[in-house]
Amino acid sequence: MAYLTPTTWRKSTFSTGNQNCVELATAGNDALLRDSKHPDAGHLTFTRTELAALVAAASAGELDELAEA
Repeated sequence: MAYLTPTTWRKSTFSTGNQNCVELATAGNDALLRDSKHPDAGHLTFTRTELAALVAAASAGELDELAEA
C-alpha cells in the first residue's frame, strides 16, 4: 500500500495559544493527527470513523482519566 502525502495540516479553531494544540490533515481516506508543537515527531493515522469516535469520547470526558495519568 502506497503512503499518501497529507494535504494541508489544519490547527483547530479552538486552539487559542494555550499550547495544547493538535493539527489534522487528510491523506486519501485517512485522517492524520499530530502535536502542533512537535510536528516532526510523527502523527497518528485514523479512519474517519475512528477519529469521529475519538473526538466523541474526548468531548464526553471519557478520556479525562488518561490525561491525568
